[in-house]
Amino acid sequence: MNIYRKFGLRSIVNASGKMTNLGASAVNAEVAQAIYDASMDYVDISELMIMAGKVIAKVTGAEDGCPTTGAAAGIAISVASVIAGDNLGLVERLPYSGGLKNEIILQKGHAIHFGAGITQMIALGGGKVIEAGQVNRVEKDHISSAITEKTAALLYVKSHHAVQKGMQSLETMIEIAKEHGLPIIMDAAAEEDLKGYVKKGVDLVVYSGGKAIGGPTSGLICGRAALVKACRAQFKGIARPMKVGKEAIMGLLTALQQYEEKVDNVQEQLQRMQWLVDQFKDTSGIKGSIIQDEAGREIYRAQLSIDKGLLGIDANELIRKLESGQPAIYTRNYFANAGLIHIDPRPLLPGQEEIIVKRIKEIIAERGN
Repeated sequence: MNIYRKFGLRSIVNASGKMTNLGASAVNAEVAQAIYDASMDYVDISELMIMAGKVIAKVTGAEDGCPTTGAAAGIAISVASVIAGDNLGLVERLPYSGGLKNEIILQKGHAIHFGAGITQMIALGGGKVIEAGQVNRVEKDHISSAITEKTAALLYVKSHHAVQKGMQSLETMIEIAKEHGLPIIMDAAAEEDLKGYVKKGVDLVVYSGGKAIGGPTSGLICGRAALVKACRAQFKGIARPMKVGKEAIMGLLTALQQYEEKVDNVQEQLQRMQWLVDQFKDTSGIKGSIIQDEAGREIYRAQLSIDKGLLGIDANELIRKLESGQPAIYTRNYFANAGLIHIDPRPLLPGQEEIIVKRIKEIIAERGN
């Protein structure tokens, strides 16, 4: 029995992804041990933050780094850093930023909701959001013409939640920022590339520690030393209620060190998903295939296309039945309205694809009785 069952909670099969609402990652034994060891001793938190920054910098190729409670906190802290710097008077004033350079330019198609609105995270850091362009089309001039003497930074979002077509590229955003002498912040919460964005010239990059990195609930900011120093300064201001514990920091650092030696298991994941798809090749009403992540990451998922007329059950009802079972099976359901259910192999524990197949076939059989 896992610890959650001990307290009366259901067992979960996570086929959705590294999702915050499902606890992000199930950490490995070494990361868990680091969390355990950290929880049973003391440390000077200021020294720990500096040391953590050095480890983050080494892994990401940045000048410095700052651990956070998560990517959402990282966005708020990064915004605060470009507005207040490390000026204590301004740090203590935020999020009230009237009279300061506080405008953050965001492409309209990047004004996403990821469980909360990114515009609210910007506002928590004292930022005034300026949305450039239209939700399905942003021109370079939309961004450039939005820049004023009040602009503090540009913000770019790399996410499957963001509009994928009609937006300006990261490279264009970097070019505009440099032309105007402005910093650029990047929300790269679930991204797997920990070095590429800093190398391209992004000033502050925000990652989730509990997603691709495989750490505990945590996050990190990496980038230019002066701005990262300003990020740490925000823990005397708006970041105080976002302070990250010693346990999460050590779990994150351990996961980061492992990430440097990460072995690509894409082929194994593909094989598992192909096996799952093959189990439904003779099932009338379910058509299986393998698709790549919509944001272009090296992630391949099983896609099950549900034909209600043939199966006698639509995708939404199938999802409800999967989630209400024991164990509860959570799939990736962004396109359920189109009859599509996706299975993400990354969070699946060994053999759980078999549980998913068995339960779907049970649900189909129940409908036939």
